[in-house]
Amino acid sequence: MNDTVLWRRLLAELLGSALLAAVVIGSGIAAQKLSPGNIGLELLENAAVTAAGLFAIILMFGPISGGHFNPVVSFVDAGFGGLSWRDAAAYLPVQVGGCIAGAILANFMFSEPAVSISTKHRASGPHFVSEVVATIGLLLVIFALARSERSHAAPAAVGAYIGAAYFFTSSTSFANPAITVGRMFSKSFAGIAPSSAPTFISAQIVGGLLAFGLVKVLYPGITKAEAADVVEPHLRAESDLETHH
Repeated sequence: MNDTVLWRRLLAELLGSALLAAVVIGSGIAAQKLSPGNIGLELLENAAVTAAGLFAIILMFGPISGGHFNPVVSFVDAGFGGLSWRDAAAYLPVQVGGCIAGAILANFMFSEPAVSISTKHRASGPHFVSEVVATIGLLLVIFALARSERSHAAPAAVGAYIGAAYFFTSSTSFANPAITVGRMFSKSFAGIAPSSAPTFISAQIVGGLLAFGLVKVLYPGITKAEAADVVEPHLRAESDLETHH
């Protein structure tokens, strides 16, 4: 396996996170413009574009960084030894920063104020439970594929799961603290008010912890090498390879 230095992986996570936020928020703005007042159709458009976009973005950057674009995925992966804790900590700010940048880019592309703060309140008990469920499901999809040596299917599976979870969860399945922060910077259909973000992020952390336990129970034989291939099999730095021996 060739070496990929940390800065290249961080750049991939930054760009991938930015594109993910641009896809989610841009499609939300477009849906509002194309189908004003039709919430069901707006949600369908947003979900379909997000699912397809996520599929493509993971294929684009996954071979470099793993295609996490999500701090919960990175830290759960670190818990299984697939990523060093140092690298997971380094991924966090670029994932969050990328999602903020992507939100600003989406606003600009649709002639909206580049920086706007959402007023869409989403915090409630059902939303909290929905985010816990959405996050658990996402991580089970990712690690089930890694454990069964089917990580090549992860881009499609992750995209399909997130697209479906838009509809079977009342929260529309953020399942990602970085995108939650990014979506604060848009007054669009896809935004979330800053006062609601802590509820979502805490639920995502709880979901990540529960998913970690479930993966250990369901797949007790998961190895560091298998964990290292989530979401997408990728090139790792020499220092990471040494930790897996």
